[in-house]
Amino acid sequence: VLFLAYFALQVIHARRKHKISPPDTTGHPEFERIFRAQANCSEYFPIFISLLWVAGIFFHQGVVAVCGLLYLYTRFRYFQGYAMAAQERLGPLYASARLLWLLLGLAAAGLLAHFLPT
Repeated sequence: VLFLAYFALQVIHARRKHKISPPDTTGHPEFERIFRAQANCSEYFPIFISLLWVAGIFFHQGVVAVCGLLYLYTRFRYFQGYAMAAQERLGPLYASARLLWLLLGLAAAGLLAHFLPT
């Protein structure tokens, strides 16, 4: 949640810097990149939280916590990269996607182990 608040504050700062009033979402390219980075991070947050929760309950909290911290780090790097140039977002984007797939796999493995008879 602190990351989302930070990203939102960066959008507010960019709006003020480039004099772009809400509800406008276009204007200076730097503002548009920051706005899209914030929106993209917000769009993926429910998926991340859901996978983190299920994997943490049904797989292993320690492993999932490490994956969660790595995901947050990659999304922070994604935001920073996107704010500089659209191409700079790609490496962290792919890393965060891999971590989401890993969390999905851990969640599925944990659910299967929990609900399938042994």
